Amino acid sequence: GDICEPDFIKHLFETEKIDIVLHFAARTHVDLSFWHALEFTYVNVYGTNVLVAAAHEANVEKFIYVSTDEVYGGSTDEEFDESSPKRPTNPYASSKAAAECFVQSYWERYQFPVVITRSSNVYGPHQYPEKVIPKFISLLQQNRKCCIHGTGLQRRNFLYAADVVEAFLTVLKEGKPGEIYNIGTNFEMSISQLAKELIHLIKKTSSESEMEYWMDYVKDRPTNDLRYPMNSEKMHNLGWRPKVPWKEGIKKTIEWYKENFHNWKNSEEALEPFPMTEPFAQLSGP
Repeated sequence: GDICEPDFIKHLFETEKIDIVLHFAARTHVDLSFWHALEFTYVNVYGTNVLVAAAHEANVEKFIYVSTDEVYGGSTDEEFDESSPKRPTNPYASSKAAAECFVQSYWERYQFPVVITRSSNVYGPHQYPEKVIPKFISLLQQNRKCCIHGTGLQRRNFLYAADVVEAFLTVLKEGKPGEIYNIGTNFEMSISQLAKELIHLIKKTSSESEMEYWMDYVKDRPTNDLRYPMNSEKMHNLGWRPKVPWKEGIKKTIEWYKENFHNWKNSEEALEPFPMTEPFAQLSGP
């Protein structure tokens, strides 16, 4: 079903015994959001409104809205906590920030038990290869170069999928209604350094010139935040911390894509560098 279909969602809550909602459903790829801003707004804002309204009517026990660190906008030095202002810089992040406001309003108005999470970049097996880590892995495994937007100096915090699952289970049990929780990690790496790390592991080389050979710098997207540093003390106070070291997580991820890449529908299409156009051009509606 589709969260943008009110009749279907209403029917679902009427016929199934749903007591907890974890709302992950969204259009999420930043590059695509510049091309399809209205579609991202429709799915991420309208769809969330449909879902939270139906969940409220059904009196569910807890509604967890999965948001993103990108709602804070970029920062070179300031560390964001849950009270930091939202300053999204792309259509995807803007749609997630707007959806947060709708969800939060159900707590303010009805005391409906909503919880909002904002997590760092998640990676691991099974991720669609449009995202940077599976994209680079898949390109290198096909003897193709990593396509890096702009300078490649943008830094990202990477959190292994099993760790984020533990975080959501913690929020389910311990998260307080009306609260926001940052699910972050201190492990941070630039995109160019990420490419070199994967080249080293997949192409078995430490030569700087060989690494450069496998890196293709392409035109940057209209905005590309440098960093999203987050403070996750609130989650630590609930008893959660990331456990999977980068070397272990990335090894498992590389092994999975070696065997499973072609199981993805339209997987080859996801590996193309996105052609850049003017921001918000070629908008398409629902």
